[in-house]
Amino acid sequence: MDWQAFLLDQWHVKIVAITLIWAAWIDGRELRVPNWITFPMVLTGLLYNTIDGGVSGLGMGLLGMVTGLLCLLPLYSVGGMGAGDVKLMAGMGAWLGWQITLSAFVVSVFVGAFMAVVMVIRKRAFEKHSTNFLMILNEWIAVKNPAKLSQIAAERKPTMMLLPYGIPICIGSIGYFLYAGLI
Repeated sequence: MDWQAFLLDQWHVKIVAITLIWAAWIDGRELRVPNWITFPMVLTGLLYNTIDGGVSGLGMGLLGMVTGLLCLLPLYSVGGMGAGDVKLMAGMGAWLGWQITLSAFVVSVFVGAFMAVVMVIRKRAFEKHSTNFLMILNEWIAVKNPAKLSQIAAERKPTMMLLPYGIPICIGSIGYFLYAGLI
């Protein structure tokens, strides 16, 4: 195998994959994805696309960034996710554009759901968490104010089993990259 060719082919996707691994590792240990990873990821992604494609490249990076934000912002706004996870998706979008980001997000949702179910089964807390899930769903239907939903979620957070969502983002995204032949 020609390692130089392997490393240089789709190198930007590999940079994103390495950053996702790093963020997932930190999120797994600290339950947060720090700004010192996410902000440079967004800025370098926009810079890369601007250098690579000029104004249209910048537009592609901005559209990807907004797509990444919009994928997780609704959950963040009601307290269901940390801001670092949202910014991590925005960084991926800034580098890879809206289509790859959206596809990777969809796979990440399935990975996250699977991980959540496994966590609940391992803790033998199915009844508690299924009741919590139904209560949260009911709140989303009944309470129309995102600020109130966020306050309710913040009050409930100490009693909840937390999933460091950087891990499903990493696994789902890299899985999608491999499936799509990007790495």
